[in-house]
Amino acid sequence: MTKAKNGWDKNLTNVVNALDAPDLPALENQQRNQDKNDRRHQDRLNVASQRHEAEQNHQAGES
Repeated sequence: MTKAKNGWDKNLTNVVNALDAPDLPALENQQRNQDKNDRRHQDRLNVASQRHEAEQNHQAGES
């Protein structure tokens, strides 16, 4: 298991922090989850776009 700097298990520390968070109304919770998913999706698109651009530049350099 991964250890945090203070010697505590990082995964368990994250669970404790999540349990300490106040309960949110269902709509707000859903909106936060959607925001997180949107950011993850955008990150994947950005990485894919950068890879495509790098491939295009590499192919152009070979010609």
